[in-house]
Amino acid sequence: MEPPLTAARVSVLGAGSWGTALAILLARNGHPVRLWDHDPDHVEALARDGENRRHLPGIPLVPGIQPCTGLAEALEDSDWPLIVVPSHGFRSVLARARERLSRERPLAWATKGLEMASGQLLHQVARAVLGADWPLAAISGPSFAREVALGLPTAVTVAAPDPAWARSWADLLRGEDFRPYTSTDLVGVELGGALKNVLAIAAGIADGLGFGANSRAALITRGLAEMVRLGEALGGRRETFMGLAGLGDLVLTCTDDQSRNRRLGLALGRGQSRAEAEAAIDQVVEGIDTAREIRRLGQSRGIELPITEQVYRVLYEDLPPREAVRALLARKPRPEA
Repeated sequence: MEPPLTAARVSVLGAGSWGTALAILLARNGHPVRLWDHDPDHVEALARDGENRRHLPGIPLVPGIQPCTGLAEALEDSDWPLIVVPSHGFRSVLARARERLSRERPLAWATKGLEMASGQLLHQVARAVLGADWPLAAISGPSFAREVALGLPTAVTVAAPDPAWARSWADLLRGEDFRPYTSTDLVGVELGGALKNVLAIAAGIADGLGFGANSRAALITRGLAEMVRLGEALGGRRETFMGLAGLGDLVLTCTDDQSRNRRLGLALGRGQSRAEAEAAIDQVVEGIDTAREIRRLGQSRGIELPITEQVYRVLYEDLPPREAVRALLARKPRPEA
């Protein structure tokens, strides 16, 4: 595959905080970007205000970004399509875009999560829509949108079955303050980006209950063990979970209040209802749906995921957070490894 052109035309589908941040990064790297969103009022505000006041207030869009209301317009003559919509909208956006995509360039996504109901990883969804041989790449890792948009140093992982596909997207994204690493472990990178959201809810709950740093460290460590157990069963590689898309993203989302999933957990631990917490955050909290799907995956394969199980029970069975912690602590001692 040819390396990216110096000024490659990129279509970013999804103008939330993360899609906007990646559009800013790509335009800053010299690539003209068409930034599409399903909400025409939001697109109009982007063009009018010169910034994403809804999700990234105070950070101007850089020259080279063209907000678009039409999906066909956004993908016309595009060299590099990048999907950054929430996971529940991934399949529908991909199906709408299919006729305007080309096999000449790998489709990439920076969406983290699983498909609702099916529990599929997003590369499985993409292959179902596009065909098994379509070039695909996933972008994941410890990367808060605001920090990327501000140009703060960040490192991520770009995963694709073919190393050349991963290198192509890494070259597009690489900038003065943004370093992409590459991987061929698509399963591991995707699962790490999904499961860390569930574990961040758990860490937020513990902090909301006032349990302190010891509890947080234990949840991160044992959460990583859950990630490795499930990930290896699905075909992911252990070393991936020890890298940026696994441990790196897990630490980030479990320890910083920029994480929507952690903030949800904090609110639950402090006594708010799930509905109240979601209303206050006012953005998609991917870990809510992901907790249900990860639990199903674990059950279908007979894999023990105790932290995920308790997060599920808090979210879907109204289990008081303090009782969920007690259930974890009451488990019988076992070897750590």
